Amino acid sequence: MWKALEIDDWTATRRSSLDEVRPAVGEIIGRVKSEGDAALFALTRQFDGIDLEQLAVTEEERDQAFEDVDYRLTESLIEAEARITRFHELQKPDDLWLQEVEPGITLGVKTTPLHRIGCYVPGGRAAYPSTALMTAVPARVAGVAEICCCSPPPIHPLTILALDIAGVDEIYRVGGAQAIGAMALGTETIAPVQKIVGPGNVYVTAAKMLLRDHAEIDFPAGPSEIGIIADGSANPTFIAADILAQAEHDPHAACVLVTTDPDLAGAVGAEVVRLSANAPRKDIIDQALGNSGYIIVDDLAAGVEAIDAIAPEHLSIQVADTLAVLTRVRNAGSIFVGPFAPVACGDYASGTNHVLPTAGYAALYSGLDVRHFCKTSTVQIIDRGGLEAIGDVVEALADAEGLHAHAESVRIRRTSPD
Repeated sequence: MWKALEIDDWTATRRSSLDEVRPAVGEIIGRVKSEGDAALFALTRQFDGIDLEQLAVTEEERDQAFEDVDYRLTESLIEAEARITRFHELQKPDDLWLQEVEPGITLGVKTTPLHRIGCYVPGGRAAYPSTALMTAVPARVAGVAEICCCSPPPIHPLTILALDIAGVDEIYRVGGAQAIGAMALGTETIAPVQKIVGPGNVYVTAAKMLLRDHAEIDFPAGPSEIGIIADGSANPTFIAADILAQAEHDPHAACVLVTTDPDLAGAVGAEVVRLSANAPRKDIIDQALGNSGYIIVDDLAAGVEAIDAIAPEHLSIQVADTLAVLTRVRNAGSIFVGPFAPVACGDYASGTNHVLPTAGYAALYSGLDVRHFCKTSTVQIIDRGGLEAIGDVVEALADAEGLHAHAESVRIRRTSPD
């Protein structure tokens, strides 16, 4: 169960499952495109075993969620939302910035929020109100006008409550690849969106990637994973606890310890066995641990190279000199520094976002933030003096490319008396 790993084996395993499900996902998307709402009802019956009466969650159901959820949990959700909002407000770019770069030429960037986006919140094995907050809050902070959400039925009252607290406009009880298809393509009930964000299983992730011509996505965000880099100073119980916290997410979750200390790897393995013995989600944990293990390296420099090759969704740094490792790591979705920074804090209430690229995609993508919900336009303000300053360059290059009308559009202005 707790075994030595090779980096290449880890990477290949994390991405191969996406290739396997693409044909089936393509068929689901085709049904949604041709049948609309009817496909959503039929596929929900097929995959979830539920006969839906309607897709949309009503205002009455939102109100009922406040009644059904214990007030202490409601308060926790409200506090988590405030912390997530606080961090994401720090990321919000200026609506417009302008800078005079030389006399007569002012350049800048105008930032505009997307108009309509879709959030996917997983369901099934557990309720994920935290993901409801993580996907919707940065969109709201960015200024998105319309936020819709899809989640597999039955949607837990906690999730409905979190979506309401986060300011989601529309909630639909549909999950899987069919939900992604509905948000990207639109149906009679669900209007299409510009962008889809949120984690999901391999079917959801594959659907997001197949539909990028219709709606932009955040990044591939599949089953959870953690990479831990540790030396002999680390506490094996803390490390084992973090491993189990990720393993309980999903049978396809994966955990890897990169360490300079073989004795630590053995101690962590023993603690994993001890702590998981009576875990409530032991069956899921045991399956995920089959995807997990450790890598022994000669020194921390080699450890950083291993982490960068893996590019884990979550990275925990548990070494004596944390700053030396933190400054050298290049590829990780979210980084947790020190023995008292469990990944669970970022999952719920530190304020950072827990929607992160998986399967090595942290080498290419950043985790979800406010910028994912914005687009930018460059701005140039040029007066006659500025045009005169760059006119010769523009005319020369335009003529050289054979685009003479381009050159003339400058020349005609330079010779105009007005």
